Amino acid sequence: MRAFRTRRRGHGSGSLRRREYDEDDVRVRPGKGSRPRTRIRPAHEDAEQGFVVAVDRGRYTTLVEAKRKQQRRLVMAMKARELGRKGIVVGDRVALVGDVSGRPDTLARVVRVEPRTSMLRRSADDTEDTDGIERPVVANADQLVIVTALADPPPRPRMIDRILVAAFDAGIDPLLCLTKSDLAPPDDLVAQYAPLGVPHVVVHRGGSLDELREHLKGRLSVLVGHSGVGKSTLVNVLVPDANRAVSQVNAVTGRGRHTSTSAVALELPEGGWIIDTPGVRSFGLAHVSAETVLAAFPDLVEGTLTCPKGCTHLTEGCALDSWVAAGHADLARLRSLRRLLASREGSLDDAPDQPAGPVPER
Repeated sequence: MRAFRTRRRGHGSGSLRRREYDEDDVRVRPGKGSRPRTRIRPAHEDAEQGFVVAVDRGRYTTLVEAKRKQQRRLVMAMKARELGRKGIVVGDRVALVGDVSGRPDTLARVVRVEPRTSMLRRSADDTEDTDGIERPVVANADQLVIVTALADPPPRPRMIDRILVAAFDAGIDPLLCLTKSDLAPPDDLVAQYAPLGVPHVVVHRGGSLDELREHLKGRLSVLVGHSGVGKSTLVNVLVPDANRAVSQVNAVTGRGRHTSTSAVALELPEGGWIIDTPGVRSFGLAHVSAETVLAAFPDLVEGTLTCPKGCTHLTEGCALDSWVAAGHADLARLRSLRRLLASREGSLDDAPDQPAGPVPER
């Protein structure tokens, strides 16, 4: 190797000294090698199947099934890098590798999210400057239980309408659960949603939940509603060891506190699962089209074929008026459709809704 002269100042001498360089002085950058990178990922055919029951800051609590129920275990997992930005939510069925023993201080990896049967979403905002961000709520639910109080806090039909639209968009069966019937009668609210054919149950504190249990049995149901309507109280009765925090409604604002801070899936003793979600004060629908809402009204779809181009079905000239007038569909159904369509553009504030009256005839 070539030797270089360097000026080295010795002890008391200004002479030039020769320094010998060896391989330790040479910085070698490793080459790329001859083996090309590949996008082929492992199939993970031996991965364990799990059900995500809770999500907390990038950690996923997953129930791993076994042949015997006594051998089921909860496994803490993180998302594998190969999944990229793919989100994982409560209700997802996933494939796990690594340490799936479930022992304390162990961590598995989620390497695959299985195809979903449904995804309940809500938009981050519905204002004019919305960026269309969607927030996934839960995956694979087949029933959406809209929990609303008949009093304390008062019912908010506009919020119910918006959640119904989200249920139609996700292809999830809705169920209206009316709580606190000991404080106010349910008749008016039940009559308001009768044209939609939405099933309902009415409960009150200390009353029987047998009818509600029948609706929940064997299904994966997600509970959604305002804070303070009694969701956590219902969950504590349905699942005795759930220990979900409950709170009182603020006497000044009429609002409840967010006692449930994250979604969690709980198994019902009689079979099935419920997913308790934090109380919501808005439910954005920027991601839902008018056609999606209309598809939930098959008796009205044909009547829109002669509507003018770009018809919102909310303004003058909509062909649905003449379709209903000719007796092809019920007026109450048209009013319900227009109420849901209008709810897509409604305000997201938490002011108490006024009872939604009939849509004026034009």
